Amino acid sequence: MSGRARHLAARALAPQRLLAVLAGVLAAAGTASAHQIQSSRFAAPLPLPYLYAGAAVTVLVTAAASARLVSSPRTREHTRTLLGRRGTRALLAAAQVLATVGFVLVLYRGLAGRQVRASNVATLVTWALAFDGLALAAALVGSPWRALAPWNAAYDWLCRLEGRTLALRAWDAAALGAWPALAGFLLLVGILENLSVLPESPAKTATLLAAYALWMLAGLLVVGPAWREHADPIGVFLALVARVAPALVHRDDGRLRVTLRAPWAALARPVSSLGRVAFVVAAVYTISFDGFTSTPPFRALLFWTRDALGVPYVAVGVLLYLAGFAGFLAAFALAALLVDRLGGGRDARATARRVAPSVLPIAVAYEFAHYGAYVVTSAARALELAVGGLGVAVSLAPLAGLSVPTYWGFEVVVIVAGHVVAVVAAHYATLARYDDRTRAWRAHAPLVALMVAYTVLSLWIVSQPVVMN
Repeated sequence: MSGRARHLAARALAPQRLLAVLAGVLAAAGTASAHQIQSSRFAAPLPLPYLYAGAAVTVLVTAAASARLVSSPRTREHTRTLLGRRGTRALLAAAQVLATVGFVLVLYRGLAGRQVRASNVATLVTWALAFDGLALAAALVGSPWRALAPWNAAYDWLCRLEGRTLALRAWDAAALGAWPALAGFLLLVGILENLSVLPESPAKTATLLAAYALWMLAGLLVVGPAWREHADPIGVFLALVARVAPALVHRDDGRLRVTLRAPWAALARPVSSLGRVAFVVAAVYTISFDGFTSTPPFRALLFWTRDALGVPYVAVGVLLYLAGFAGFLAAFALAALLVDRLGGGRDARATARRVAPSVLPIAVAYEFAHYGAYVVTSAARALELAVGGLGVAVSLAPLAGLSVPTYWGFEVVVIVAGHVVAVVAAHYATLARYDDRTRAWRAHAPLVALMVAYTVLSLWIVSQPVVMN
């Protein structure tokens, strides 16, 4: 075999070798899948620092392995057709009708049903299934938001009636750069969901949904389809999460297709604006912050800040949330600047747009770890209520046989695996940015350091005892 043939064969086998290395380091880290907490969820045989060290070593070894085995920024993707044009149109129409009818029913039950969060489908469907459940789905098969959001269906129907794309003003919404979506995400998920009592009220939840729908529909009618690409907070969030999907289901040329790919395949492609860069950071931070709010250290910080400033607890929570986001944003900006300098680039903004998607697996991993059980149990409860409305009483407990140590071990494995994928994605991103293995390796170092810090922080949060409200 010639030298070039051997090189091409080695390059073709690089992803398989990398996967083998990842499996090995994860298996090695599995011996430390336990923690030591005072009066925590269960007693652990190993001190927590050992787990931190094992996870950090796993990330570092992955970084070294990816630099050794990955020599090209290109990854393989295989696309197959699932449905033809007619079947795709029928499926989309059915999904839009069902989603719109479901949305109306959720509004009705939220306003007229029992005003208890766990006994009302409005709160269960909105906060658990629509926001968090769809994020888990998007991470696996792509975002279904375009088909399921009722304002998109209403806008599409109005456009068909008019026979044209509706837009009252000729305005380039791309200039918005996803900043409206970021502001909406910080308000909706970061503040209202995590720091307010609004999710406890079905009526207030329904009111919020109605306001959300009217805001989006009005924007679509004024600006046009680009409004949902830059101003829909949940839509933008799910579209970013979908970059990690290993089996991306999407429409292409009127057909429904599925693209099979590695989870880091789409993460070396840059986002379109700095607004989306900030959105990526907000996604990673907000999911972690939500877990942090249930820990004793957060409660201690909350009480201390309240006593120091003399302002209401809600204001203190918002202040801490925004201050933490600013800190995460500054840390990422510094890392991106160092990446640009070490890689020999002269455009830190372009570098930030290139490497930002590589941290998305961290958000996805924590989404599964933090919200997985919540989504499953909420879906079971929503099904109980739906069947109960038909006069059939059922009791579902899908996680009844799952022990706390087992689930905590699942959280650890998912978080570490997400960070491993992020490290590999970061190496692909730096290779695509600089097209030179040596420069890419140097540029990769600040991202690895940032991801090690993220890893330790994420594991520390899930190791803390849960403080009930």
